[in-house]
Amino acid sequence: MVYYIGTTIRGPNSMIRNAHIHLSMVVAAIVSTQVFSAQTCNPKVRPTTPTWRFVIDVKKGTVLDTKTGLMWRRCAEGSSGTDCAYSARSFKWDEALRRAADSTWAGYKDWRVPSLKELQSLVEYQCWAPAINSTVFPGTPEGGWEYTWTSTPNAFNVTKAWSIDFSDGSSSNVTDRHFSNGAVRLVRGGQ
Repeated sequence: MVYYIGTTIRGPNSMIRNAHIHLSMVVAAIVSTQVFSAQTCNPKVRPTTPTWRFVIDVKKGTVLDTKTGLMWRRCAEGSSGTDCAYSARSFKWDEALRRAADSTWAGYKDWRVPSLKELQSLVEYQCWAPAINSTVFPGTPEGGWEYTWTSTPNAFNVTKAWSIDFSDGSSSNVTDRHFSNGAVRLVRGGQ
């Protein structure tokens, strides 16, 4: 059985039109919102990035990973505030590399885009939507169209680079470098 919800919408030139919304679409939208509105974690899985592993400097907006020795910018590029309110810009791969090289965030001039291995060290396998410690890295996109660039190119195809989708922590080496829907999380140290 199909139900419709009727509503009146003002169209162009002040015309009034009746619009019908398929009830299953409304339910799907509500369910989608619920599924992706908050991080989900499986308490039966041991955390891979426990909060105690990180030293958070809220004032500077940086995070030190005591396991790897890497310092991260707490927010993705374009996000701001202590909660990293997500309004991050999306970048093409070469733009991401330039953005990192030009950054002077928190007074440091040696920021860069992380390698695949470095960015994978932030994946929280206990959680999804997003698959990252959201206490340490708040405001991380929950996935869908967005992925996060790494500096690691695809060795077999010069038009592709590795990225991580933090909706589930998966990595991909087929992300086209010319698409501008990649987020950037800066790192320094290591290598």
